Amino acid sequence: MAALWWRLRPRFRCEPRLRCTARALSGKNEYDLLVVGGGSGGLACAKEAAQFGKKVAVLDYVDPTPKGTKWGLGGTCVNVGCIPKKLMHHAALLGSSLKDAQHYGWSISHPVTHDWSAMAEAVQNYVKSLNWGHRVQLQDKNVKYFNLKGSFVDAHTIRGLSKANKETLLTAENIVLATGGRPKYPANIPGALEYGITSDDLFWLKKSPGKTLVVGASYVSLECAGFLTGLGLDTTVMIRSIPLRGFDQQMAALVTDYMEANHTRFLKKCTPTKVEKMGNGRLRVVWKYGDSGQEETDEFDTLMWAVGREPETKTLNLETAGVKINSATGKIIVDASEATSVPHIYAVGDITEGRPELTPTAIAAGKLLARRLFGQSKELMDYDNVPTTIFTPLEYGCVGLSEEQASDRLGPDNIEVYHAFYKPLEFTVPDRKAAQCYIKMVCSRAQEQRILGLHFIGPNAGEVIQGFALGIKCGATYSQMLKTAGIHPTCAEEINKLHITKRSGLDPTVTGC
Repeated sequence: MAALWWRLRPRFRCEPRLRCTARALSGKNEYDLLVVGGGSGGLACAKEAAQFGKKVAVLDYVDPTPKGTKWGLGGTCVNVGCIPKKLMHHAALLGSSLKDAQHYGWSISHPVTHDWSAMAEAVQNYVKSLNWGHRVQLQDKNVKYFNLKGSFVDAHTIRGLSKANKETLLTAENIVLATGGRPKYPANIPGALEYGITSDDLFWLKKSPGKTLVVGASYVSLECAGFLTGLGLDTTVMIRSIPLRGFDQQMAALVTDYMEANHTRFLKKCTPTKVEKMGNGRLRVVWKYGDSGQEETDEFDTLMWAVGREPETKTLNLETAGVKINSATGKIIVDASEATSVPHIYAVGDITEGRPELTPTAIAAGKLLARRLFGQSKELMDYDNVPTTIFTPLEYGCVGLSEEQASDRLGPDNIEVYHAFYKPLEFTVPDRKAAQCYIKMVCSRAQEQRILGLHFIGPNAGEVIQGFALGIKCGATYSQMLKTAGIHPTCAEEINKLHITKRSGLDPTVTGC
């Protein structure tokens, strides 16, 4: 009887080397939500969905860099972005504070030196603690975690591939893509891939990078070059066109001016053409000047590429599921609700077209998406007036429109720009240079002069801009800002005292209290 049952049993045909899914056998999906990508946006979405009692899983897998660098759960921000960057930036600021301290009466023994290995170990250990913390949080919220690289089999099925090439199929009613992005390597430059690193490697170096060339004009380039210089390293930045494209260009120029004044070397309008490894272990980089075509060369211990980032979408097999991308950028096209071209497939964070590549927006978008899917919410993510800060040696924080954007949208005659150069009180005793400490408020000239954008260069820019961002989000006007009492003595109070317009042509330098 048993032998007869075996011959008559139903047969389910599976794709070769894959196990049959629960959906194939029962017609139901295993999970209510499956998140592909364990970065800030994906984790936020998964944990929020689990709060509603849903069955949730997260797939996350980090492909090692060409240099073999790899890390744990948490995505770019935790492992190779915001967190290690801010800590190393702070390490560099402490070096500046040591110099200032002597003017305030502190006795500092000389020579003052920095130990990269000690800093790196401390930063990397903290990052590893965050990796572990994320795993514990997922477990506590009953979110299933898979260390697998995901790709589509069909619109409801994800193939997960382990490091050992073991395959697992997972099915879900809803799928969220949050795989983030990775740094680009330049094409057609001999030696670029073989000998260069990216920010994905820099934060995990055990030993000092030594004399370093950073190629690129992005905030990643300037932030990394800034803290490398601050740590006492010989650092050069190579820029092909303009710094901080997409940001207010007056502010960008002030940021780079300050860096140059504080010993970061800049090679402007230059393009690298070749990288070679010398017998002494150093890298010989050849470049050309754009204007003249003149060729020059120098040797460096480390070459870091910071020429942009690209979304991690190539291996997702999106075409199989019918998910559309922008072919020019590789990013996934989404609507206001983060939905892709396939109704039950969503995307958040750096892989989405037209969204800011910022951790807080990815987290907020992920949470709101989960609430709409499972909590009967209708609230959409608002991407207007998102504040951000670039952690260069002199920090640059901003919210809203740049002066160029406001002028393009409203016309130059319809905006008013209030501005001021100021000197932080803390800079006075050590007589630190403060020529680039600058504030700009861009307003509409109509009615009460609504604030369209606020730009601040100076110490603790992120802490300053965060509070003002709320006011601008709520439609604050210039007249309301004037009526707000400042906190004295602070750098932030200079915003409340802005009264000189660019249109007036008057000197905007603050001369006293």
